[in-house]
Amino acid sequence: MEQFQLVSKYQPTGDQPTAIQELVKGINDGKKMQTLLGATGTGKTFTVSNLIKEVNKPTLVIAHNKTLAGQLYSEFKQFFPENAVEYFVSYYDYYQPEAYIPQSDTYIEKDASINDEIDKLRHSATSSLFERKDVIIIASVSCIYGLGSPEEYRDLVVSLRTGMEKDRNELLRDLVDIQYDRNDLNFTRGTFRVRGDVVEIFPASRDERCMRVEFFGDEIDRITEVDALTGEVLGERNHIAIFPASHFVTREEKLKKAIVHIEAELEERLSELHENGKLLEAQRLEQRTRYDIEMMQEMGYCNGIENYSRHLTFREPGATPYTLLDFFPEDFLIVVDESHVTLPQVRGMFNGDQARKQVLVDHGFRLPSAKDNRPLRFEEFEKKMHQAIFVSATPGPYELEHTPKMVEQIIRPTGLLDPTIDVRPIHGQIDDLIGEIRDHAEKNERVLVTTLTKKMSEDLTDYLKELGIKVRYLHSEIKTLERIEIIRQLRMGTFDVLIGINLLREGLDIPEVSLVAILDADKEGFLRAERSLIQTIGRAARNANGHVIMYADKVTKSMDIAINETARRRTIQEEYNEKHGIVPQTIQKEIPEIIKATMAAEDSEEYTAPPITKLSKKDREQVIARMEVEMKEAAKALNFERAAELRDLIMELKAEG
Repeated sequence: MEQFQLVSKYQPTGDQPTAIQELVKGINDGKKMQTLLGATGTGKTFTVSNLIKEVNKPTLVIAHNKTLAGQLYSEFKQFFPENAVEYFVSYYDYYQPEAYIPQSDTYIEKDASINDEIDKLRHSATSSLFERKDVIIIASVSCIYGLGSPEEYRDLVVSLRTGMEKDRNELLRDLVDIQYDRNDLNFTRGTFRVRGDVVEIFPASRDERCMRVEFFGDEIDRITEVDALTGEVLGERNHIAIFPASHFVTREEKLKKAIVHIEAELEERLSELHENGKLLEAQRLEQRTRYDIEMMQEMGYCNGIENYSRHLTFREPGATPYTLLDFFPEDFLIVVDESHVTLPQVRGMFNGDQARKQVLVDHGFRLPSAKDNRPLRFEEFEKKMHQAIFVSATPGPYELEHTPKMVEQIIRPTGLLDPTIDVRPIHGQIDDLIGEIRDHAEKNERVLVTTLTKKMSEDLTDYLKELGIKVRYLHSEIKTLERIEIIRQLRMGTFDVLIGINLLREGLDIPEVSLVAILDADKEGFLRAERSLIQTIGRAARNANGHVIMYADKVTKSMDIAINETARRRTIQEEYNEKHGIVPQTIQKEIPEIIKATMAAEDSEEYTAPPITKLSKKDREQVIARMEVEMKEAAKALNFERAAELRDLIMELKAEG
């Protein structure tokens, strides 16, 4: 088996070696679940990388959103440059699922924009699992959604070797069977072209490189890897494996059997609808399904073919669908990052999907079998977990229940301490806060203030402005571009105070913040629960002078847990710093440039981008077109955070148009 080769200039320090040792021992002892309780900034990704190197198992890392998955992908790619680090997320830049609203008789057709680069990466991920063992796949929760059968995907691989006897036309038929299109002009991923005895194939899992297969009679004479753009020969190959261009692919004979089953289900469902007097629904269902069947017979494919996946994979009604997890070998490792958010997300996917599809089935838009194209139930996900590591600074109820003894990683190699905490009375909290703000502003330090309501954040902002304090507020209704600009201006010192409702959920990483003030900290609820408080306190953990003030008339259970946990972590770090002579230093982090809506063709000091709201319709359309190109380029460069920001801004521009 191929070995994982960890490349890093760093060595495990602090409590990383102990954490790695305990996790490796747990895996070797056969423990199904373990939790790594790692404080912010302790190098959890580096610890997990060392674990993967030691246990040497194919690994699936699950994150709760594309942006986080993209960051993890970049980090693991740096640690394992010699191994297969892959990225598997939903390939939609934009996705509006098929739905029906009975109250207004509104049918919403599925509308999606597929990101070609991410689709390539998905195919690269699944094909890597069949080609090698040293594979790490970074995935979002889309990994629990249905895919085609891994057996069919593997068995339909077109394997070619030099010296193999194979008719050229037979190869062309094989390529068509696995969803490749012949296109001699527009040669892109998932296509092939033919020039005499030369067949060039652009694999679905590749970018920029294609395969040139040269025939001599009925024998493969030569196989070369070629730059698809320039035609430059990059190297000779003795063997290549061409994986299907779609994960929902099946053999012709199996497709014919599947169509028979689809027709049988259609007849059964039509009888039901007629018996219940639902003639409109019956007519609608028959028309749609017959059209899909005809497309499958003629083309081998149809739009929405995933809705027939149960028949295509010959599963029983209600059976567990195939997912990315089925493409892994039996003995693989799952790492759930930010598990306190990711696991509830995994748990909630099934019910939302079923509620939407049940309405479609009831009103004749889909056959009942469409409900079997679904994400995994949580109990099904549990069964597929051979061994799992949950990673979080604030483990949730599931982790606490299944791994009562956790592996802790509290010490930061940088020496930064968890912030000190004060509890002060609510009476006079605003006057007290104003004094603190003025003190920190004089030191050129920033302040975050969390309130319970949007109205309070706006009112407090207005009040502080009247007192001459430089302040802004931030909440979910503020648009993406403004949000990015506000955070950047805070870091630059354009203003000193940022007020919000749930700032911890904005993913704020602002080293300049030395004070976090939590107003009404004793009002129990989601925003003042122990996990939320610990995460909020962590906003001040990037600064050497980090301090938190909780304004409360009583110390609630959640406050007590958060305060004690922070104090415990701080004590551990202080002892480590004293022992090793470390002086904590505030993290120095570059302030990124803001995304510009428009920019000059040539550099010019006089040029100023016009405000978005003042753009003409034609200019707006040009700006959107340029930004869409930039978004795709950012996604291609795996800069998914920037791509997501651009996508949100494009949607705002379209809405304003």
